[in-house]
Amino acid sequence: MYEHFFQCPHCWEEISMLLDASVRHQIYIEDCEICCNPIELEISFEDGVLIGFSAIDIGQ
Repeated sequence: MYEHFFQCPHCWEEISMLLDASVRHQIYIEDCEICCNPIELEISFEDGVLIGFSAIDIGQ
């Protein structure tokens, strides 16, 4: 597992999430641990190294 810190696109607070480096490309929705709004995460790993990360406000 890989801990990644980023800014929530809703409340702008810094949050962290544990990412699974064993899956090369992932897209999923996770709620912000502070404001509880949904965030679409797109994550890419190559050889266990994080090479792409985006956190998008998917709106309500």
